[in-house]
Amino acid sequence: MKGLRQRINERLDQPRLRRQNEAGFTLMELLIVISIMLILMLIAIPNMLNLKATANETSAKQSLRAIQIAENQYATNFPANGFACSLQALGGSAASGPPTPQAAQLLQSDLTAGQKAGYSFNIVNCQKAPGSQQQDDYVSYEVTAVPQSVGKTGHSGYCLDMSGEIKSDPAGGTNCTIAIQ
Repeated sequence: MKGLRQRINERLDQPRLRRQNEAGFTLMELLIVISIMLILMLIAIPNMLNLKATANETSAKQSLRAIQIAENQYATNFPANGFACSLQALGGSAASGPPTPQAAQLLQSDLTAGQKAGYSFNIVNCQKAPGSQQQDDYVSYEVTAVPQSVGKTGHSGYCLDMSGEIKSDPAGGTNCTIAIQ
């Protein structure tokens, strides 16, 4: 009798032992984990894109300040020319020789190319001195920074005049009316 009872108990315990020895997750557990990960990704990805656009906007504002500093240095170094009316005039390479009005070597090469961190930069609205006979005698300028893809690389456009005031255009263009400083 003992032998039969012992065999019956052993057989009843075998499935329980098999389940305890099995390692891994059920299909349902895996599906639940994947679903939770997808939900978290749907929440996180738009926030990451917004952070990138915000970082690009901050970089654009700092680049506008760098251009203003370079313009002031240009006007000091080349007083007969006034301000530069192109980013290329503010750039240049030290390997090409001493600074000139056409290549003042005051800005980094990526900024003189007109594009940096998802924004396009340009110097516009240059005005010459009244009655000046010189070709490059600019007394005022405006710098614009426009996102290369509005909503993706940046949300707002920015403008800087020679006074140093940065204004923004929430639509991403150059109709800058809102002062940010």
